[in-house]
Amino acid sequence: MNTTSFAGLGIEEPLLSRLAEYGINEPSPVQAESIPAALSGRDVLAQSQTGTGKTLAYLLPVLQKMNTAEKTLQGIVLAPTQELAMQIYREAEKYGETLGVGVQALIGGAAIKRQLERLKQHPQLVVGTPGRIREILALRKLKLHTVRMVVVDEVDQMFQLGGTADVEHILRGTLRERQLMFLSATINGEIRNLAGKEMTDPVEIGIEPEQRTAKSLEHIYFLTEERDKIDMLRRIIRHYDPSRTIVFINHTDNIAEVEAKINYVGLNAGALYGDADKTVRAATLRRFREGKIRVLIASDIAARGLDIEELELVVNLDPPPDTEHYVHRVGRTGRMGRKGLAVSIISPKEEFIIRKFARELRITISAREMYAGKVIEPNASSSGRSKATPGKGRVSGLSGQGTAKHSGAKEGTAKRTPAVRAAEGREVVSGNASGSTGGAKRAGTGAVKGNRTNGGRKNDREQDRKNKGAPRWLKEKRNKE
Repeated sequence: MNTTSFAGLGIEEPLLSRLAEYGINEPSPVQAESIPAALSGRDVLAQSQTGTGKTLAYLLPVLQKMNTAEKTLQGIVLAPTQELAMQIYREAEKYGETLGVGVQALIGGAAIKRQLERLKQHPQLVVGTPGRIREILALRKLKLHTVRMVVVDEVDQMFQLGGTADVEHILRGTLRERQLMFLSATINGEIRNLAGKEMTDPVEIGIEPEQRTAKSLEHIYFLTEERDKIDMLRRIIRHYDPSRTIVFINHTDNIAEVEAKINYVGLNAGALYGDADKTVRAATLRRFREGKIRVLIASDIAARGLDIEELELVVNLDPPPDTEHYVHRVGRTGRMGRKGLAVSIISPKEEFIIRKFARELRITISAREMYAGKVIEPNASSSGRSKATPGKGRVSGLSGQGTAKHSGAKEGTAKRTPAVRAAEGREVVSGNASGSTGGAKRAGTGAVKGNRTNGGRKNDREQDRKNKGAPRWLKEKRNKE
């Protein structure tokens, strides 16, 4: 078998012509392994890092095996999130059109009446989220007894989001002799157990399982204090100047604040909320793809599986919870052999997490510093610059203490500018400095006293700060809580 071309794998016209139209002439490794197995009707359990072409690895054989003369539902593709499902739907529609295959999206958050109306056109392939498909099944508007092919994409995320019960319910309604394919960047014991229960003699495909991130990716991190992360993010984006950047955070409660601050410094940001209305999320993604939004602030769930063309930079503003989340975050860039950059902005107390990721993923995550608008290696020699240590001006290159040592004067005796004196005063007020001038001490004392007398108003101020720049629906939700 010739695995260097799609024709050699068994893909026929007019799919070959449509692939050539989009400049896709050679199959990726996961496509070369998966397509022949899928065309032969075998169950498939495939593991491959993100950005390697898994979507076409199952879509091409599924579409080619459709019988367009039969106006019945023959295949289902399940995805864990609305965004990923819509992305798969667009690809299925694009390639299915040439074959005359009817494709429909059944996605939660959209108008169910419109979806029910379109089902009357009898699509051969449905792409959707498990919850919405099960909801329509309960209404008896969808029947699965003719389905002979089922694909579950990003199956590990399906487990994390609690969608496996819906998946199993859907599988029970399909033909007993149906073909089943599981695909993901990570495959754990739970997935193997489900595969063992639902699959028959599956073909296991592991494309460099030890290499879970793309080889074309460069991994670096910047060390800075927690309070300086937003400013470091600004400087990183200004320095690399990508056309698009995705910034990941861990807690959606902070997403509106980060979005507002990035917009304030003129970088034109948008937010992708997991709980936001579907139309809002779709509009945000469309503007990001079109380049109208330069920085997308996103949670892990909202951005799962996204394929954004020419995405050059991914930034972890918060360290990912674990290695699997790191793999999926950085997998948004460096796709299909293209170069990409994955940057993590971490505080000194979070540095051990980066070392853990590097060790477990067997990759190199290099430390970098920002100095005089340039990205350099730590402690690299520079004109008029001394070696710095974490937490003492290494990132910003500016502090009262660092200035004193650099000039050769005794600590605390260097001449301070008004800006530096003001910064020292703020540090005392926030409790981040142990001593300063008398006026700064009085300011710190007053702040502490105010916190004691105001009591619960401190929490109110914190809530107001988080609400700044948030959309109305999110403010109302927080106020109710």
